[in-house]
Amino acid sequence: MSKQEEFYKKLKVSLEETTVFPADYMYKFIIPSDKEKLETIEKIFDYSGAVINTKPSKTGKYNSITVLVTMKSADEIIAKYKEVSVVEGVISL
Repeated sequence: MSKQEEFYKKLKVSLEETTVFPADYMYKFIIPSDKEKLETIEKIFDYSGAVINTKPSKTGKYNSITVLVTMKSADEIIAKYKEVSVVEGVISL
């Protein structure tokens, strides 16, 4: 099992033990300042109810992204993390 698979397995257990679904969930990411990458992440969360806030770093090299959205299950949360992970340079917090 890869470290990433192990991480998602532990995350699922933790979410299922501590969260009553549906629940609001906050995602936080850091990406290089790139309009295309930002648009890709916005498309991943492009459904009603998702509130997306972005903030540039002081140097302008990076953007922090906060997404607040209601999720139906731990599996749905993990699926979104996996979708975002294909964006080059993204850091999930």
